[in-house]
Formats: sequence, structure tokens, C-alpha cells
Amino acid sequence: MSDNTEKAIEQDNVRRLSAAILEAKSARADRDDVVHEIRDLQRARLDVLKQELQDVIEDVPADDETFDFAISSGVQPRFWIDAVAYVAIARDRRTYRFLRDTRAGRVVLAEAEDAAPVADAVTRYVAERIVERKRQLEEPEERTAARPSPLASGQADAAASDEAAKRSRAGEALSGLALIIIGVLIGGATTLALLRDRVPEITSVLGLN
Repeated sequence: MSDNTEKAIEQDNVRRLSAAILEAKSARADRDDVVHEIRDLQRARLDVLKQELQDVIEDVPADDETFDFAISSGVQPRFWIDAVAYVAIARDRRTYRFLRDTRAGRVVLAEAEDAAPVADAVTRYVAERIVERKRQLEEPEERTAARPSPLASGQADAAASDEAAKRSRAGEALSGLALIIIGVLIGGATTLALLRDRVPEITSVLGLN
């Protein structure tokens, strides 16, 4: 094989590789354009849903930091409601899917091609979360109100101790009085018994017989 033939083959290989690289870049650009178009379309649909929920978003209490209401950037944009719930566009590029991540897995809360029913489902979800948060905030206050204060508890204990001491002293006094009465009765009975046994002697001494 001559040198000219080898050079022609090498040049042909270079041209083919360059053409392949160019085609690859062109195909990559086309795919990127498609991806960008899909992403832009999904984001536009999520923007429509966010507009549907604008009144709800404005009604959420300002001090409630539970919710996000933000559309994330990425290959698949998501409209985040809170840290675990979001709305995404399905593969058909038309259907809204309201999803929530749980310990048992991902749950579909609502799914529709129209934004309105999904917006209603999101509204109910937000309302339930607000009620749940309010209840969690009120429960510690109720437990605190139901729990007696240390001062009141101490005063009640002191009063109970005083009452128990009074009852103890009264019981001891009654017990002492009862012992005295029993002693008197026993002494009187003993005296009567002795006198009864010596009645004849006393009568004899006095000359009554």
C-alpha cells in the first residue's frame, strides 16, 4: 500500500469521526432543546396551578412556616406545598399529580388534567395541616392549665398535714379520757366488791347485829 493511499484512508477516517462528533452534538442539542421545552411546559402548567391557589396562599397565617408554595427548578419541576407534599406533571405532560411522601411510600392525593380539582385538593390539605398545627400548639397549654401549680399543691399538702395532726391530737385526748374513765370504773367496782365482802365485819364492829 502506497503512502498516498494510507494518507487518504487516514483523512477519510478523520472526516468520518468529525462528522460523527458533529452529528452527536447536533442530536444532543436537539434533545436538550426538547428537555428545555418539556421543562418549560411543565413549569408553565405549575404556574397556572399556583395562580389558582393564590388566594389560599395569601390566607395562610404569616407566622406559619410549614408551607413552601414554591416551584423548584430541575429536570422535572415541582410545586412544593410543604416538605413532603408537592404537585408534579405526569409523563403525558398534561396531568397534574398531587403527591405526598409518607413512611409507607408515595401517596397520590389527587390527579387530574385540569388545575381546578387539584387546587381544591391542595386547599383541603392546607386546611387540614393548619388545624393539625393549631391543635398541637393548644395541647401543651391545656396540659399546663390542668397541672396544679407547685405553690397550690404545697399549700394543699400543708393543710392536709395540719388537719391530720389535729385529728391525731384529738384521738389521743379521747383515748386518754377513755382510759381514765375505765380506770375509775374498775376502781369503783373493786371498792364495791371489797366493801360487800366486809359488810358482816363492819356490822359486827358497829354492834348492829
